[in-house]
Amino acid sequence: MSLREIADDLVAELRGLSFAPPVAYVYNPLEYARRPYRRYVEKYGQGTKEVLFVGMNPGPWGMAQTGIPFGAVEPVTGWLGILEKVEKPPRQHPKRPVRGFDCPRNEVSGLRVWHWARDTFGSPAIFFRRFFIGNYCPLLFLAESGRNLTPDKLAAAEREALLPPCDRALRRTVEATRPRWVIGFGVWAEGRAQTALKGLDVEIGRVLHPSPASPAANRGWAEAATRQLRELGIRV
Repeated sequence: MSLREIADDLVAELRGLSFAPPVAYVYNPLEYARRPYRRYVEKYGQGTKEVLFVGMNPGPWGMAQTGIPFGAVEPVTGWLGILEKVEKPPRQHPKRPVRGFDCPRNEVSGLRVWHWARDTFGSPAIFFRRFFIGNYCPLLFLAESGRNLTPDKLAAAEREALLPPCDRALRRTVEATRPRWVIGFGVWAEGRAQTALKGLDVEIGRVLHPSPASPAANRGWAEAATRQLRELGIRV
């Protein structure tokens, strides 16, 4: 199964889910930003990878705008070389509009991740020869205030409906890319990988999440991520 097919199946599985307050808006960029996402997987997701990085879910100024995991506009256009038409989600929060590649803001986490890849490996061709970056859950959840709600903060019944399709998609992604390592950005993504990938011949670890809400990440995320990867035995 290709990464594009995996995404299409996941979209279909998640389409019928509903979420109660405090969730007020749900965006699925795999639907309205499917063109840039498909360009991403077709351009960079082919073949076997050594390391699959896994994030938690989209941020409002990253994947929610461009369809690319950690997809801040500047590195997506400038380094990844992707610029495609982005549609609109059915309902948008007035404080979190989707402007696609015209979005004037850049997600800090996305800048950190993709600038690290650029500064460490130089070219996308070299980076993607060994690495790929995905997200565990493709949905962005927003409260009425516009606050970002991560999947771990959802009600138990909502998580029970959401996690199994995302687990299946992650497992299929690993089967498609056959990495030696699956590395979560943060503890939660690592934990989901451990659950979803039971029985598969793959090593699981984590690096510090690049969020600006993390004081440790703000003290030098790129250096910390490189050190943690090397401690796991991954060459960077």
